[in-house]
Amino acid sequence: MSVAGGSGGRSRQLREKAQEMRTAAARSGDPQERKRLEDKARRLQEQSEMESRMIDDPGMDPR
Repeated sequence: MSVAGGSGGRSRQLREKAQEMRTAAARSGDPQERKRLEDKARRLQEQSEMESRMIDDPGMDPR
């Protein structure tokens, strides 16, 4: 497996986890828990997008 393939898999896993968090947030009856889950989903989605961009442009310096 290539490094890019592994990173792409991680990006996909992050997106899937973000979707799980959004689903759990929608089901939550507790407003504080819903917000916590939505925030976590947003952070996971952002991380997934950042990793995807790094895969698309491997010469990009993440710093």
